[in-house]
Amino acid sequence: MEKSNFIDYIRIFAKSGHGGAGSRHFMRNKLTAMGGPDGGDGGRGGHIILRGNKQLWTLLHLRYYKNVLADDGENGSKNNCTGREGKDVIIEVPLGTVAKDEETGKVDAEILEDGQEVIWLKGGRGGLGNSNFATPTNQAPEHHQPGEEGVEGWKVIELKVLADVGLVGFPNAGKSTLLSVITAARPKIADYAFTTLTPQLGMVEYRDGRSFCIADLPGIIEGAAEGKGLGHRFLRHIERNACLLFLIPADSKGHRKEFDILHNELEEYNPELLQKDFIIAISKSDMLDDELKEEITKELPDNIPHIFISSVTQKGLTELKDLLWNTLNKPV
Repeated sequence: MEKSNFIDYIRIFAKSGHGGAGSRHFMRNKLTAMGGPDGGDGGRGGHIILRGNKQLWTLLHLRYYKNVLADDGENGSKNNCTGREGKDVIIEVPLGTVAKDEETGKVDAEILEDGQEVIWLKGGRGGLGNSNFATPTNQAPEHHQPGEEGVEGWKVIELKVLADVGLVGFPNAGKSTLLSVITAARPKIADYAFTTLTPQLGMVEYRDGRSFCIADLPGIIEGAAEGKGLGHRFLRHIERNACLLFLIPADSKGHRKEFDILHNELEEYNPELLQKDFIIAISKSDMLDDELKEEITKELPDNIPHIFISSVTQKGLTELKDLLWNTLNKPV
């Protein structure tokens, strides 16, 4: 079996550093027998930081990150010396990464831009030394603060593919073939279900040097919203696409039924997906005559643009690019 290098889900235990304790110290030297307080502050604990890197496409480099632990801050010391801050841990991630708390499911951070940095888990604040608590009425304070604890817990890093167009369809709808024809991508293609198990990205070259990104997503099946087949692993990638291209083969037994199943799975997973622009492409249409095309057109929803294409003969592909480009760039 061919091994895949596309990793889009990582579970790690993360812990930011504890803050160092403030010092309780009084100046003592050969010239000063009973000096005032000079205990320094503790250093901040190390942060865990996420940083966007446009050169990364997967989470593969994090595959063996089981524990991510930042350094603790050092304790304060005499002569009002502040302890050293704990070293931050910087995790580089691809654009489109979402970081969540595993227990609550709360989204902690989203990385969408190259170089964007987000403090994911803040290091604990360093405690104040006793020199901070001196007052005219209390010139020899004994009080000093312990450092604050860091934050820890099981965390999840997910990658949601950043593509302009998402290809949606049942297994064997012809998505991989279409991607291989209109882009430079070379997805693995074979005549069995779930050929595509991981997202494949390709750049479509349009006119005048312009281009847009299209993603062949793993085939959806009825019940995907409940986790059947590739389930949520597939559906979460759709959330980032501006436009969804529904690919339905010409030899389907029910074109409208197939579209309705796909539409329903998106709605079950996240109703907000229905606000995206939809386009229907009937693939393998080189086997259709005009009469059959009219019959299929009658089945399809009136409010969604459709087009007949053939990846083998490349019929309709230029018109498809035009339709996708105009949909992506229509005035808001």
